[in-house]
Amino acid sequence: MPGVLNGSTTLKRTVQTMASHLVRLTLAALTGILIARTLQPEGRGVYAMIATTGGIAIVLGGLSIGRSQIALWPDPARHRALTGNGLLLGLLLGVASALVTLAAVTALVPVPAPHLLVVALLAVPFGVAAVNLNGIALLRSRSDLANRGVVATALVLNLPILVLSAAGKLTVAAVIVCWTLAITAPFWLLLAGLGPRAMRVEAALARRQLALSCRYHPGLVAFHLLLSADVFLLGALASPAEVGLYTVGTAFLTFSRVPADAVTQVVLPRQTVVDGAGARDVTVRVLRLNLALSALFSGALAAVSPVLVPLLYGAAFTGSVTPLLLLAPGMVALSLLRPVEQYLIRLERPATMTVIAAGALTLDLALNAVLIPRWGAAGAALAASVSYTAMAVTEIAWFATRTSTPLRALLPRPSDLKAALRPPAPITAPP
Repeated sequence: MPGVLNGSTTLKRTVQTMASHLVRLTLAALTGILIARTLQPEGRGVYAMIATTGGIAIVLGGLSIGRSQIALWPDPARHRALTGNGLLLGLLLGVASALVTLAAVTALVPVPAPHLLVVALLAVPFGVAAVNLNGIALLRSRSDLANRGVVATALVLNLPILVLSAAGKLTVAAVIVCWTLAITAPFWLLLAGLGPRAMRVEAALARRQLALSCRYHPGLVAFHLLLSADVFLLGALASPAEVGLYTVGTAFLTFSRVPADAVTQVVLPRQTVVDGAGARDVTVRVLRLNLALSALFSGALAAVSPVLVPLLYGAAFTGSVTPLLLLAPGMVALSLLRPVEQYLIRLERPATMTVIAAGALTLDLALNAVLIPRWGAAGAALAASVSYTAMAVTEIAWFATRTSTPLRALLPRPSDLKAALRPPAPITAPP
């Protein structure tokens, strides 16, 4: 991999990343409209619950191996072993997670259509391994490979749904099968793109990764439960129809995160450079830029949602507008979490990160218990926004304190967008 990431390359990769995510989200929005109109809120809610369960199983099975990859990447001698270990550990841990999730859900949670849950869980081992390999691709500055995985997922998931909808044969079962196939698609692309020469399994390093990752994993699990617990709580305390309204609102608002997520993905190699001051400066610039971009796009989508949501999804989803508006501030906060955490991993304080995430989850669960019975999907959205914002503020304050960064330095400036479009000075990245 090249030793230098110059400004023009960074800008090009950011644009390519944005384009791939826009392809994914545009197709998802189109098929989301068809799914919503065909399955109605209840069917849309059943699909969301099963897909969310599969997503949680992937997170649980990942065991935060990706964070150990970031922490250990500065040593070039480890690169091949980190790649091979990511593949093997991903498959093994994914199988274990799928089995544990199936047993736990069957025993504890009344999930509609349990046979479809089994189908979804078949994708978990490939999904976990793909997450690990995707992290390696980004650390190697192979954002092109990661972007191809995003597009492949979008095509495998959405094109069959479009065909089935046109044929009048779209069902919850068909959507779940498409989701399962789509989760596996990036695995094969990443495996072929990285190639066997980039991989070597090293047991001693794997043990070190597991020891390190297990310290980070409770916090990562808490964070993903924070993102998904509202779906299950809505299903339990309200109805699948409320889940459908809520997930349509969140899906519509997801477009606002595309620019910020693209920037965050591309700068990851810069945040893993050995020079802590350089990583700090990159993080400060990304936080300012992400705050500006996310606020701009979230505000724009919120402004047009009262007209576009009922127009696109149908009158039955007019109730998605209020949750969407309440969730918009939380989406801005979410755009700041990933870049600041990519820096905080350098501090090697997994217990602190876990406490912050667990605190946000506890706050979210408490608010949901009070607000969902009263306001349904709107209550869940309000709880999410408050919890996401609390977590973002806490982690940014920690970052600012540890790096002696004034909080005013994190506020967007008019020059930030110009700076993003202007090639900066080259920054040396790990080989």
